[in-house]
Amino acid sequence: MTLTVAPVPALAGRAAAVGGSPVRDILAVTARPEVINFAGGLPAPELFDSAAVAEAFRAVLTGTPGTALQYSTTEGEPALRTAIAERTAARGLPTGADDILVTTGSQQALSLLATVLVEPGDTVLVENPCYLAALQAFSFAGAHVIAAPGDDEGIDPAALDELVAAHRPKLLYTVPTFQNPTGRTLPAGRRAEIAAVAARRGLWLVEDDPYGELRFEGERVPWIATCPGAEDRTVLLGSFSKVMAPGLRLGWLRGPAALLRACVVAKQAADLHTPTVNQLAVARYLADNDLDAHVARVAAVYGERRDAMLAGLPSALPEGAVWSRPEGGMFLWARLPGPVDTTELLRKVITHDVAYVPGAPFYAGAPDRSTLRLCFVTQTPEEITEGLRRLGGALAG
Repeated sequence: MTLTVAPVPALAGRAAAVGGSPVRDILAVTARPEVINFAGGLPAPELFDSAAVAEAFRAVLTGTPGTALQYSTTEGEPALRTAIAERTAARGLPTGADDILVTTGSQQALSLLATVLVEPGDTVLVENPCYLAALQAFSFAGAHVIAAPGDDEGIDPAALDELVAAHRPKLLYTVPTFQNPTGRTLPAGRRAEIAAVAARRGLWLVEDDPYGELRFEGERVPWIATCPGAEDRTVLLGSFSKVMAPGLRLGWLRGPAALLRACVVAKQAADLHTPTVNQLAVARYLADNDLDAHVARVAAVYGERRDAMLAGLPSALPEGAVWSRPEGGMFLWARLPGPVDTTELLRKVITHDVAYVPGAPFYAGAPDRSTLRLCFVTQTPEEITEGLRRLGGALAG
């Protein structure tokens, strides 16, 4: 008897329609140790407070091993939620532990929001250019993603108002402080105007703030969530990835009660809860150590590395190129002159043992192919100088 074998059913349409991360693809290609890689968004590992983190893990695993290794609540460990709420309130946004949902990195928070807010075909507004993984999350949910007009300071509130009136989107996603990929910071006045647009037009605001504490110049700008009109419609996302260590995979979501509850249910379906031992260790770290002092030390080093990159760019990039000067964060954004495609150019650049991220994947609409993103925090100033020398040689050759 001959067995008839039928093909398995096809993947869901969303799985076929949404591609992988070009940044991850580039990191795989540039994994050789001789490559000076400005492509990744990787914090500097030598600056991790590894001894204190290790001590926090030891403390919870020896002191409360049964709790640390057990299942936990979906919302998150109370000690960690309380610590996050206190840090948030100290920065001007009144917050209690019940306002916080702990997530497995802030990327999961994005995924949960896409699940509970977005129906296939709904419109979502994003910045132009936009954080790449946000484009993935919303596209995977079946959203129609539209870029909000803006300039070198970020979203234009007047243009946003017209766009919301025309398309009736569900939400606006923004990284207003030290944005990925551009490094720009949205001014306080525009933040207030965007909050007013959201209140007037009926719009959710998703304010992602993974980099805001990494300021090494200028004055802190208050969250959009603190602006009049934004209180009941802004979801604030945060993360320990850039201020402690990304391997902990700890983020959080602060939002209105009904939305938070929906995200809890969605998280139950995704992973039940974020790892208990990681949550308890970070809560212990926060109780025993001064995270703000650690972040200040990291930011000071990052500022020196930014300065090294800014000093080397005039000789590395061709005449007519322009670039941003971020006051914090991890990235700067450059635009090359003339009709150049930085995606195609990267093939040549990598042969010089240096890499960047082409700008095109960060656009929801028609991309500016002459753009590129450079991460300035992973290498030392000496390595940055050498990397820019290699980049300049590749571009001039």
